[in-house]
Amino acid sequence: MELRTLRYFVAVAEELHFGRAAVRLQMSQPPLSRAIKQLERELGATLFDRSAAGVALTPAGVVLLEETRTLLEQADQLKTRVRGAISFTIGMLGDSTDPGAARLAAAYRQQHPGLEVRIREADLTDPTCGLRAGLVDVALTRAPFDETGLTVHELRADPVGAVLRADDPLAQHDELKLADLADRRWFQFPADTDPIWQSYWNGGQQREGPVVRSVQECLQAVLWNGTVGLSPLGHHPPGELTVVPIADLPPSRVVACWKTGETNPLVRSFVDLASTAYQGEWPDERS
Repeated sequence: MELRTLRYFVAVAEELHFGRAAVRLQMSQPPLSRAIKQLERELGATLFDRSAAGVALTPAGVVLLEETRTLLEQADQLKTRVRGAISFTIGMLGDSTDPGAARLAAAYRQQHPGLEVRIREADLTDPTCGLRAGLVDVALTRAPFDETGLTVHELRADPVGAVLRADDPLAQHDELKLADLADRRWFQFPADTDPIWQSYWNGGQQREGPVVRSVQECLQAVLWNGTVGLSPLGHHPPGELTVVPIADLPPSRVVACWKTGETNPLVRSFVDLASTAYQGEWPDERS
């Protein structure tokens, strides 16, 4: 009994018409009819009542339809899991210079030699790096964002500072508070960006300023327009810019996240290795 034949059976059982089922399966009707008759011979049971009024499932056909749907669903899941063992896609949010990411890559290569790892770098408008769209298996990113349907594991928390031009009067301070930046223009993300994410990078307030999508656009907005941006302290901007710590803003959390209920063992391995690779604070490592 082949899976292909069972898929034929499901099509006929759902359409209750051999002609429509053949169109759905993109095949002609005679070989479909022969395949169903062969299936009935193999099972020793009549699956369809055929009459001038049409086609109807027999009691045996009803049982087979229920069992076959479960079997085909399991077969599809099996194919997905096997493909997942051959390749693995990680979404990243532009922190490729983080030493934690480098350590994680080395550890993952050692534990999974021969595995093809694909990296998808997302811009700042998608903090889940394509996870919700099914483009990646796991995301290495920063919180906070809408966590609905996702499992989020914190790897590290980085203090955050204001990105300013080096000639900005506030750049001479050792530390700032959000109130010191209240009258400044801040960079914005596009309107459809996760509002929790947008609010964090705007210091929890409604702001005005140019719309950006990437780290480089943020830095250029500061350089050209004096716009205020935020950045984890571990990032080292160009010499014309500086980052001053902000005392009253919660740290930026580096996280691994994946869809809740995900069973791919490569995800669990990734999270376990990431928990070790990201120990310690990035700014301390680079000082």
